[in-house]
Amino acid sequence: MAQSLGSFSFVLHSHLPYVLNHGRWPHGTDWLHEAALGCYLPLLRTIMKLDAKGIRSGVTLGVSPVLAEQLADPSFHLEFREYLKVRLDYARQNQREFIDQGQEEMAELAQFWLDHIKGVREFYEDTLGRDILGGFRKLAQKKTLELMTCAATHGYFPLLSTDASLRLQTAQAVRTHERHFGEKPVGMWLPECAYRPSYDWAPPNSRKKPIPRKGVEEILAEFGIRFFITDSHMLEGGEAIGTYLDRFKALRGLWERYEKGALPKEKQADRSTCFSYWVASREKQDAVAAVFARDPETALTVWSAEVGYPGDGWYLDFHKKHFPGGLKYWRVTKAKSDLAEKEVYEPWRIEDRLNENADHFVSVVKKRLKAHLKAAGKPGHVTAPFDTELFGHWWFEGPRFLEKVLNRLSGDPDIELISCGEKLRNDPPREVISLPEGSWGQGGFHWIWLNEDTEWTWPKIYECEKILGKLKRLAKEPKGVLKKALDQAARELLLLQASDWQFLISTWSARDYAELRFSEHYSAFKRLAKIVSSLSEGKQVGQGDLFFLEEISQRDSLFPDLDLNDWRDKGS
Repeated sequence: MAQSLGSFSFVLHSHLPYVLNHGRWPHGTDWLHEAALGCYLPLLRTIMKLDAKGIRSGVTLGVSPVLAEQLADPSFHLEFREYLKVRLDYARQNQREFIDQGQEEMAELAQFWLDHIKGVREFYEDTLGRDILGGFRKLAQKKTLELMTCAATHGYFPLLSTDASLRLQTAQAVRTHERHFGEKPVGMWLPECAYRPSYDWAPPNSRKKPIPRKGVEEILAEFGIRFFITDSHMLEGGEAIGTYLDRFKALRGLWERYEKGALPKEKQADRSTCFSYWVASREKQDAVAAVFARDPETALTVWSAEVGYPGDGWYLDFHKKHFPGGLKYWRVTKAKSDLAEKEVYEPWRIEDRLNENADHFVSVVKKRLKAHLKAAGKPGHVTAPFDTELFGHWWFEGPRFLEKVLNRLSGDPDIELISCGEKLRNDPPREVISLPEGSWGQGGFHWIWLNEDTEWTWPKIYECEKILGKLKRLAKEPKGVLKKALDQAARELLLLQASDWQFLISTWSARDYAELRFSEHYSAFKRLAKIVSSLSEGKQVGQGDLFFLEEISQRDSLFPDLDLNDWRDKGS
């Protein structure tokens, strides 16, 4: 169907670190439960409602492999049912408390929570048969949405020291996606939208001689990944740097090494986020992947601290909670108001706010496409990427906002709702470009993941990457206990590489938990490495080591189809 202005797609990235068997509250499995109750299930129900109307949402939904493994784990289903029961019990307890105190309005809100949680539980139990991934899979099979993947454990690609790590993260991602969703993914959300091109690289703060590394697009192309998502500043050719480079020497060193191999600025053509492009290195332009860049104007409507929709005073406040139970009964009131100043939430006022916000968002999309059409002379495509957890978990009304926006756009004759993969098939890029190194993090480079508080983590990751390469060469054709120990060591390295740990440390959102988790996976890897070395040399290992192997294999039991043949650098 011809469209006069262009096309649009929401791109949603769903991810949580591996928390099963690693604590419950305040950090641990309750993160997963909260996201399922507040986000994944409401989002799934929203898209199913659109599907029932015959609307193909055009949503490109990423589900990270580590999240998929957790949502499919039998222990999640058992614990989530109990979690829902506890939340309902707290809502009833709150309601009795408010009634006893004569707080009629608060008691009505407790009933609101009872109805909401019961509705989500009924959808989970009866409609989905407790199969969240199955719900998304069915929608993808009907082309109502498109599913894409992410790196296996959300490893931060630019700072991993070896191409072998990127291959293992990518190969496992493809395998896990196919196992859960029945087909190989064609798209990947790069963790933190972090990209690195091909150039000679050495670890930060290292005196080692730089060695050649492949560009991310080369690794993706090896495993059939055809497109990825990045931030607008990287596409537009601007330097992906900020004041952070001047504050931290290791970042400055990485940037200087990158600049030696970067395109001269005068050769960087004007680029628009309304077009997709093939990305390739100058040396190897036959290994390519397409890039879709975040549209900055639509992003601003949501993320802006001043005018972003979730900061509307009538929406449910995320931070203020009632104890016991942690349910929320207050509205944002004012963006910068103290918790004590928050006023009671009024659900009946929300419809008008959502309608106004949805109308505004659609107007921004149309304005963006009109401007692009006028400037470029051809229709464009607006890509609006967000963390899935924003919609429902952080912004309670978010799924309803998505529904209203998609309803409006589906009825607009000037705009086509289309997924990124379908857009790539129907209208492939016409230009090959190179991208600068960077991310969508603060400062546009690596600051959040490499700073004074996190630099201690990277030498440990690099140490374990080097050790795994040695173990793979040492343990040729491993079988039995040796293979089990070697595979588990690889799982611990993958978990160690998760970008979540540095993010949580840098933002102080769960620093102690992140530091503990990182140290646990590092220690587990080192002990498993000793077991593998001993067995490879024909030595016996004690019962304590065998017990540890069994225990750690049950604790971190993701990726049952892991294949260490994917761990290979050039020539290995």
